[in-house]
Amino acid sequence: MKLPRTVMNETAQPRYSSRRPSHRVFHRYFPSMSTVLLIAQIIGIIPISATLLFILAKLVSHHCCSREQDGSGYAVLITGCDSGFGHLLAQRLDQKGFVVFAGCLSPEGAGAQSLVRQTSTNLKILKLDVTSDEDVRRTKKMVQDNLPEKGLWAVMNNAGISDWAEIEWSTVQDFRSMIDVNLLGSIRTSIAFLPLVRATNGRMVYVSSIFAFFNCLNMGAYSVSKRGLEAFADCLRVEMASFGVKVSIIQPGNFGQATNILKMKSSLTIWEKLDEERKQIFNQSYVEVASEYFMSMCKAGCEDADPVINAMLHAVTSAQPKYRYLLVPAMDVFFFKLFPFLPTSLTDAVFSLSSMYAKRKEMLHAK
Repeated sequence: MKLPRTVMNETAQPRYSSRRPSHRVFHRYFPSMSTVLLIAQIIGIIPISATLLFILAKLVSHHCCSREQDGSGYAVLITGCDSGFGHLLAQRLDQKGFVVFAGCLSPEGAGAQSLVRQTSTNLKILKLDVTSDEDVRRTKKMVQDNLPEKGLWAVMNNAGISDWAEIEWSTVQDFRSMIDVNLLGSIRTSIAFLPLVRATNGRMVYVSSIFAFFNCLNMGAYSVSKRGLEAFADCLRVEMASFGVKVSIIQPGNFGQATNILKMKSSLTIWEKLDEERKQIFNQSYVEVASEYFMSMCKAGCEDADPVINAMLHAVTSAQPKYRYLLVPAMDVFFFKLFPFLPTSLTDAVFSLSSMYAKRKEMLHAK
Protein backbone atom coordinates (compact mmCIF):
# COMPACT_ATOMS: atom_id res chain seq x y z
CA MET A 1 0.00 0.00 0.00
CA LYS A 2 1.39 3.39 -1.05
CA LEU A 3 1.66 6.19 1.45
CA PRO A 4 0.13 9.57 0.61
CA ARG A 5 2.51 11.95 -1.18
CA THR A 6 2.48 14.36 1.77
CA VAL A 7 3.52 11.65 4.18
CA MET A 8 6.28 10.47 1.94
CA ASN A 9 7.61 14.04 1.72
CA GLU A 10 7.62 14.42 5.48
CA THR A 11 9.28 11.07 6.21
CA ALA A 12 11.75 10.94 3.36
CA GLN A 13 15.35 11.78 4.24
CA PRO A 14 16.54 15.04 2.71
CA ARG A 15 19.37 14.84 0.19
CA TYR A 16 21.58 17.11 2.34
CA SER A 17 21.46 17.30 6.10
CA SER A 18 20.33 20.67 7.49
CA ARG A 19 23.18 20.43 10.01
CA ARG A 20 25.86 20.21 7.30
CA PRO A 21 25.44 23.05 4.74
CA SER A 22 26.83 22.37 1.33
CA HIS A 23 30.28 23.66 0.30
CA ARG A 24 28.65 25.51 -2.57
CA VAL A 25 26.14 27.31 -0.37
CA PHE A 26 28.93 28.35 2.00
CA HIS A 27 30.93 29.95 -0.77
CA ARG A 28 27.87 31.60 -2.19
CA TYR A 29 27.47 33.75 0.92
CA PHE A 30 31.03 33.94 2.26
CA PRO A 31 34.06 35.08 0.21
CA SER A 32 37.24 33.07 0.21
CA MET A 33 40.18 34.03 2.44
CA SER A 34 42.14 35.32 -0.57
CA THR A 35 39.28 37.67 -1.46
CA VAL A 36 39.13 38.97 2.10
CA LEU A 37 42.87 39.64 2.06
CA LEU A 38 42.58 41.44 -1.28
CA ILE A 39 39.79 43.69 0.03
CA ALA A 40 41.81 44.45 3.16
CA GLN A 41 44.81 45.41 1.05
CA ILE A 42 42.70 47.73 -1.09
CA ILE A 43 41.17 49.36 2.00
CA GLY A 44 44.63 49.87 3.45
CA ILE A 45 46.02 51.34 0.24
CA ILE A 46 43.26 53.96 -0.16
CA PRO A 47 44.19 56.19 2.84
CA ILE A 48 47.90 55.82 2.09
CA SER A 49 47.34 56.83 -1.53
CA ALA A 50 45.10 59.72 -0.50
CA THR A 51 47.76 60.94 1.92
CA LEU A 52 50.50 60.73 -0.71
CA LEU A 53 48.33 62.56 -3.26
CA PHE A 54 47.58 65.27 -0.70
CA ILE A 55 51.28 65.74 0.06
CA LEU A 56 52.10 65.79 -3.67
CA ALA A 57 49.38 68.38 -4.32
CA LYS A 58 50.73 70.55 -1.51
CA LEU A 59 54.26 70.33 -2.87
CA VAL A 60 53.10 71.24 -6.39
CA SER A 61 50.97 74.08 -5.03
CA HIS A 62 53.85 75.38 -2.93
CA HIS A 63 56.16 75.20 -5.93
CA CYS A 64 53.70 77.10 -8.11
CA CYS A 65 52.94 79.70 -5.44
CA SER A 66 56.61 80.21 -4.65
CA ARG A 67 57.34 81.36 -8.20
CA GLU A 68 57.07 85.13 -8.46
CA GLN A 69 56.64 87.38 -11.44
CA ASP A 70 59.91 89.09 -12.30
CA GLY A 71 59.36 92.85 -12.38
CA SER A 72 61.98 93.51 -15.04
CA GLY A 73 60.38 94.91 -18.18
CA TYR A 74 56.88 95.13 -16.67
CA ALA A 75 54.88 98.09 -15.35
CA VAL A 76 52.29 98.37 -12.58
CA LEU A 77 49.77 101.19 -12.09
CA ILE A 78 48.75 101.99 -8.51
CA THR A 79 46.01 104.47 -7.65
CA GLY A 80 45.98 106.43 -4.38
CA CYS A 81 49.74 106.64 -3.73
CA ASP A 82 49.75 109.91 -1.76
CA SER A 83 49.77 107.90 1.47
CA GLY A 84 48.75 104.63 3.10
CA PHE A 85 48.82 101.28 1.37
CA GLY A 86 49.39 102.67 -2.11
CA HIS A 87 52.37 104.71 -0.96
CA LEU A 88 54.04 101.71 0.70
CA LEU A 89 53.25 99.31 -2.15
CA ALA A 90 54.81 101.67 -4.70
CA GLN A 91 58.10 101.52 -2.80
CA ARG A 92 58.07 97.73 -2.56
CA LEU A 93 57.27 97.18 -6.24
CA ASP A 94 59.97 99.66 -7.20
CA GLN A 95 62.44 97.55 -5.19
CA LYS A 96 61.33 94.46 -7.14
CA GLY A 97 62.27 96.07 -10.44
CA PHE A 98 58.84 97.06 -11.76
CA VAL A 99 58.25 100.34 -13.55
CA VAL A 100 55.72 101.88 -11.15
CA PHE A 101 53.15 104.43 -12.28
CA ALA A 102 52.10 105.98 -8.97
CA GLY A 103 48.80 107.80 -9.28
CA CYS A 104 48.60 110.67 -6.79
CA LEU A 105 45.81 113.14 -6.15
CA SER A 106 48.42 115.80 -5.33
CA PRO A 107 51.64 115.21 -7.33
CA GLU A 108 53.29 118.18 -5.64
CA GLY A 109 52.23 117.12 -2.16
CA ALA A 110 54.44 115.76 0.60
CA GLY A 111 53.45 112.13 0.01
CA ALA A 112 54.21 112.14 -3.70
CA GLN A 113 57.49 113.97 -3.24
CA SER A 114 58.66 111.55 -0.54
CA LEU A 115 58.08 108.72 -3.04
CA VAL A 116 60.32 110.48 -5.53
CA ARG A 117 63.09 110.75 -2.94
CA GLN A 118 62.82 107.16 -1.69
CA THR A 119 62.57 105.29 -5.00
CA SER A 120 64.43 104.80 -8.26
CA THR A 121 63.87 106.51 -11.58
CA ASN A 122 61.60 103.58 -12.51
CA LEU A 123 58.85 105.17 -10.44
CA LYS A 124 56.75 107.80 -12.23
CA ILE A 125 54.42 110.16 -10.37
CA LEU A 126 51.17 110.80 -12.25
CA LYS A 127 48.34 113.13 -11.35
CA LEU A 128 45.31 110.91 -11.04
CA ASP A 129 41.93 111.76 -9.58
CA VAL A 130 39.90 108.59 -10.13
CA THR A 131 36.65 110.60 -10.09
CA SER A 132 37.78 112.51 -13.20
CA ASP A 133 37.26 110.99 -16.64
CA GLU A 134 39.78 113.48 -18.04
CA ASP A 135 42.44 112.49 -15.50
CA VAL A 136 41.94 108.81 -16.30
CA ARG A 137 42.24 109.43 -20.05
CA ARG A 138 45.38 111.54 -19.61
CA THR A 139 46.93 108.94 -17.29
CA LYS A 140 46.25 106.15 -19.79
CA LYS A 141 48.04 108.08 -22.54
CA MET A 142 51.05 108.77 -20.30
CA VAL A 143 51.23 105.11 -19.34
CA GLN A 144 50.99 103.97 -22.97
CA ASP A 145 53.71 106.41 -24.01
CA ASN A 146 56.08 105.21 -21.27
CA LEU A 147 55.43 101.47 -21.09
CA PRO A 148 58.46 99.19 -20.74
CA GLU A 149 59.00 96.47 -23.33
CA LYS A 150 56.82 93.81 -21.68
CA GLY A 151 53.84 96.09 -21.05
CA LEU A 152 51.45 96.77 -18.17
CA TRP A 153 51.35 93.76 -15.86
CA ALA A 154 48.91 94.92 -13.17
CA VAL A 155 46.57 97.65 -11.95
CA MET A 156 46.19 98.05 -8.20
CA ASN A 157 42.89 99.83 -7.58
CA ASN A 158 43.78 101.24 -4.18
CA ALA A 159 42.40 104.80 -4.15
CA GLY A 160 39.65 105.18 -1.60
CA ILE A 161 38.10 107.37 1.05
CA SER A 162 36.34 106.57 4.30
CA ASP A 163 33.83 108.39 6.44
CA TRP A 164 31.59 107.36 9.27
CA ALA A 165 28.07 108.32 10.21
CA GLU A 166 24.76 106.63 10.81
CA ILE A 167 22.59 106.58 7.70
CA GLU A 168 20.20 109.22 9.02
CA TRP A 169 23.14 111.50 9.76
CA SER A 170 24.12 111.32 6.10
CA THR A 171 22.91 112.95 2.91
CA VAL A 172 22.60 111.57 -0.61
CA GLN A 173 25.68 113.60 -1.46
CA ASP A 174 27.65 111.78 1.26
CA PHE A 175 26.78 108.47 -0.37
CA ARG A 176 27.49 109.84 -3.86
CA SER A 177 30.96 111.07 -2.87
CA MET A 178 31.86 107.73 -1.31
CA ILE A 179 30.63 105.73 -4.29
CA ASP A 180 32.31 108.02 -6.82
CA VAL A 181 35.75 107.33 -5.37
CA ASN A 182 35.53 103.80 -3.96
CA LEU A 183 33.36 102.19 -6.63
CA LEU A 184 33.09 104.31 -9.78
CA GLY A 185 36.75 105.34 -9.48
CA SER A 186 37.82 101.71 -9.76
CA ILE A 187 35.37 101.09 -12.60
CA ARG A 188 36.71 104.10 -14.55
CA THR A 189 40.29 102.95 -14.12
CA SER A 190 39.49 99.32 -14.93
CA ILE A 191 37.63 100.02 -18.16
CA ALA A 192 40.43 102.32 -19.33
CA PHE A 193 43.36 99.99 -18.56
CA LEU A 194 41.88 96.52 -19.13
CA PRO A 195 43.05 96.34 -22.77
CA LEU A 196 46.66 96.93 -21.65
CA VAL A 197 46.47 94.34 -18.84
CA ARG A 198 44.74 91.83 -21.10
CA ALA A 199 47.63 92.10 -23.56
CA THR A 200 50.03 90.79 -20.89
CA ASN A 201 47.62 88.26 -19.30
CA GLY A 202 48.22 90.26 -16.14
CA ARG A 203 46.40 91.19 -12.94
CA MET A 204 43.57 93.43 -11.74
CA VAL A 205 43.53 93.92 -7.97
CA TYR A 206 40.92 95.75 -5.87
CA VAL A 207 41.27 97.01 -2.31
CA SER A 208 37.97 96.36 -0.58
CA SER A 209 37.25 95.91 3.15
CA ILE A 210 35.62 93.55 5.63
CA PHE A 211 32.83 96.15 5.67
CA ALA A 212 31.85 94.90 2.23
CA PHE A 213 30.04 92.09 4.08
CA PHE A 214 30.27 93.03 7.77
CA ASN A 215 27.44 95.51 8.32
CA CYS A 216 27.46 97.63 11.45
CA LEU A 217 26.74 101.08 12.86
CA ASN A 218 28.26 104.18 11.26
CA MET A 219 29.62 102.50 8.12
CA GLY A 220 26.57 102.53 5.81
CA ALA A 221 27.95 104.61 2.93
CA TYR A 222 31.37 102.94 3.08
CA SER A 223 29.83 99.45 3.09
CA VAL A 224 27.64 100.29 0.10
CA SER A 225 30.66 101.42 -1.91
CA LYS A 226 32.79 98.39 -1.00
CA ARG A 227 30.03 95.83 -1.52
CA GLY A 228 29.47 97.28 -4.98
CA LEU A 229 33.21 97.12 -5.64
CA GLU A 230 33.34 93.42 -4.78
CA ALA A 231 30.36 92.68 -7.03
CA PHE A 232 32.17 94.44 -9.88
CA ALA A 233 35.42 92.55 -9.22
CA ASP A 234 33.63 89.19 -8.99
CA CYS A 235 31.90 89.73 -12.34
CA LEU A 236 35.15 90.92 -13.90
CA ARG A 237 37.02 87.85 -12.64
CA VAL A 238 34.59 85.53 -14.44
CA GLU A 239 34.88 87.50 -17.68
CA MET A 240 38.66 87.88 -17.56
CA ALA A 241 39.28 84.17 -16.96
CA SER A 242 38.83 83.61 -20.70
CA PHE A 243 41.77 85.97 -21.34
CA GLY A 244 44.06 84.59 -18.66
CA VAL A 245 43.77 87.75 -16.54
CA LYS A 246 43.55 87.09 -12.79
CA VAL A 247 41.41 89.27 -10.52
CA SER A 248 41.96 89.51 -6.75
CA ILE A 249 40.22 91.31 -3.90
CA ILE A 250 42.06 92.58 -0.81
CA GLN A 251 39.85 92.68 2.32
CA PRO A 252 41.62 94.53 5.15
CA GLY A 253 40.12 94.65 8.61
CA ASN A 254 40.77 97.53 10.99
CA PHE A 255 44.01 99.10 9.77
CA GLY A 256 42.95 102.67 10.53
CA GLN A 257 46.10 103.32 12.54
CA ALA A 258 48.30 102.21 9.65
CA THR A 259 46.78 104.69 7.18
CA ASN A 260 45.24 108.14 7.22
CA ILE A 261 42.06 107.08 5.42
CA LEU A 262 39.82 107.61 8.46
CA LYS A 263 38.15 110.98 8.59
CA MET A 264 38.40 112.68 11.96
CA LYS A 265 35.42 114.77 13.00
CA SER A 266 33.91 115.85 16.27
CA SER A 267 30.49 115.03 17.64
CA LEU A 268 29.67 118.74 17.40
CA THR A 269 30.28 118.65 13.64
CA ILE A 270 27.79 115.80 13.35
CA TRP A 271 25.26 117.45 15.62
CA GLU A 272 25.25 120.75 13.74
CA LYS A 273 24.61 118.91 10.48
CA LEU A 274 21.36 117.36 11.75
CA ASP A 275 18.00 119.03 11.19
CA GLU A 276 15.57 119.62 14.05
CA GLU A 277 13.58 116.44 13.44
CA ARG A 278 16.67 114.26 13.73
CA LYS A 279 17.92 116.14 16.75
CA GLN A 280 14.74 115.08 18.50
CA ILE A 281 15.58 111.42 17.83
CA PHE A 282 19.38 111.38 18.05
CA ASN A 283 19.98 113.59 21.06
CA GLN A 284 23.34 115.27 21.52
CA SER A 285 24.39 112.98 24.36
CA TYR A 286 24.00 109.93 22.18
CA VAL A 287 25.92 111.53 19.30
CA GLU A 288 28.81 112.21 21.70
CA VAL A 289 28.81 108.63 23.00
CA ALA A 290 28.65 107.21 19.46
CA SER A 291 31.50 109.45 18.33
CA GLU A 292 33.71 108.45 21.26
CA TYR A 293 32.97 104.77 20.68
CA PHE A 294 33.81 104.95 16.98
CA MET A 295 37.05 106.83 17.55
CA SER A 296 38.13 104.36 20.23
CA MET A 297 37.52 101.46 17.83
CA CYS A 298 39.62 103.18 15.17
CA LYS A 299 42.49 103.72 17.60
CA ALA A 300 42.40 100.03 18.47
CA GLY A 301 43.21 99.10 14.87
CA CYS A 302 46.41 97.50 13.63
CA GLU A 303 49.33 99.92 13.26
CA ASP A 304 51.39 97.62 11.02
CA ALA A 305 50.48 97.78 7.32
CA ASP A 306 52.77 94.87 6.34
CA PRO A 307 50.04 92.19 6.21
CA VAL A 308 48.13 94.24 3.65
CA ILE A 309 51.23 95.15 1.62
CA ASN A 310 52.35 91.50 1.57
CA ALA A 311 48.91 90.44 0.33
CA MET A 312 49.04 93.09 -2.40
CA LEU A 313 52.49 91.88 -3.46
CA HIS A 314 51.26 88.28 -3.57
CA ALA A 315 48.27 89.27 -5.69
CA VAL A 316 50.55 91.06 -8.16
CA THR A 317 53.55 88.71 -8.32
CA SER A 318 52.45 85.18 -7.35
CA ALA A 319 51.90 82.55 -10.03
CA GLN A 320 48.73 81.54 -8.17
CA PRO A 321 47.18 84.65 -6.57
CA LYS A 322 44.16 84.19 -4.31
CA TYR A 323 40.69 85.35 -5.23
CA ARG A 324 40.37 87.05 -1.84
CA TYR A 325 42.81 88.07 0.87
CA LEU A 326 41.05 88.36 4.25
CA LEU A 327 43.35 90.37 6.52
CA VAL A 328 42.17 90.25 10.13
CA PRO A 329 43.83 89.10 13.38
CA ALA A 330 44.39 85.33 13.53
CA MET A 331 41.83 84.95 16.34
CA ASP A 332 39.15 86.55 14.15
CA VAL A 333 39.75 84.69 10.88
CA PHE A 334 37.22 81.90 11.52
CA PHE A 335 34.50 84.36 12.54
CA PHE A 336 34.90 86.59 9.47
CA LYS A 337 35.13 83.63 7.09
CA LEU A 338 31.93 82.20 8.55
CA PHE A 339 30.03 85.50 8.88
CA PRO A 340 28.87 85.88 5.23
CA PHE A 341 27.26 82.42 5.33
CA LEU A 342 25.29 82.80 8.57
CA PRO A 343 21.52 83.44 8.55
CA THR A 344 20.65 87.14 8.63
CA SER A 345 18.80 86.77 11.91
CA LEU A 346 21.99 85.45 13.50
CA THR A 347 24.34 88.04 11.99
CA ASP A 348 22.04 90.83 13.18
CA ALA A 349 21.89 89.27 16.64
CA VAL A 350 25.71 89.39 16.88
CA PHE A 351 25.56 93.16 17.23
CA SER A 352 23.19 92.98 20.17
CA LEU A 353 26.14 91.66 22.17
CA SER A 354 27.89 95.02 21.87
CA SER A 355 27.54 97.40 24.82
CA MET A 356 27.24 100.25 22.31
CA TYR A 357 24.04 98.83 20.86
CA ALA A 358 22.54 98.50 24.32
CA LYS A 359 23.39 102.13 25.11
CA ARG A 360 21.96 103.23 21.78
CA LYS A 361 18.58 101.68 22.50
CA GLU A 362 18.49 103.30 25.95
CA MET A 363 19.52 106.75 24.79
CA LEU A 364 17.41 107.16 21.67
CA HIS A 365 14.42 109.41 22.32
CA ALA A 366 15.87 110.23 25.74
CA LYS A 367 15.27 113.79 26.84
